[in-house]
Amino acid sequence: MSHKGSKITALAFCRAAFQNLNSQHIEDISDDEILCWLDDIRDRIGLAAIENQATNRDFATTLVGVVIGHNSALLAHVGDGAFVYRCAGEIDWHVASWPSQGEYASTTYFVTDEPSPKLVVTRITGCIEEAALFSDGLERLVLDYQTKTAFAPFFEQMFPPLQHSKLAGRDRPLSTQLRSFLDSPSVNDRTDDDKTLILARRGR
Repeated sequence: MSHKGSKITALAFCRAAFQNLNSQHIEDISDDEILCWLDDIRDRIGLAAIENQATNRDFATTLVGVVIGHNSALLAHVGDGAFVYRCAGEIDWHVASWPSQGEYASTTYFVTDEPSPKLVVTRITGCIEEAALFSDGLERLVLDYQTKTAFAPFFEQMFPPLQHSKLAGRDRPLSTQLRSFLDSPSVNDRTDDDKTLILARRGR
């Protein structure tokens, strides 16, 4: 039921972020508050587990939660997947938090881990112009594990269509093209895992 766990986690994270930003700036959100968000997520998963006669572990999911403001951002990261960004006026791509590998090969950490999940909070200063958030299935395609950096050619290839988009919010035609790319043989031949990719660019 990890698909249900990921949905609960995403919705609860967004709800908590919106509520907090109504009363404070991003840079004022403390690590303790983010831990409270995580506790709320885990409580919601616990209730769902009871309703489905399952265990919390059945809802195992990772978290790459990002809140981006005008001149600052924060990342709440549990497990694999990653967030890559580039600030205005820069040419380099940055990996905000490296994917966490578990104790054994091909394992990671989850929001549902007991007694508590391995949370990494990263704070970013600067105006993020372009950003990409992705799941573990794309890590080997878009990250250079030898240098622990983002594989710039991938992102340089992906963002030009978004730069020319005149739509605010989700661009459905581009999303359809992106899905076709992620389902293409050239990508599927290199990964058989989940391939979630979110691309975002600051509006003009």
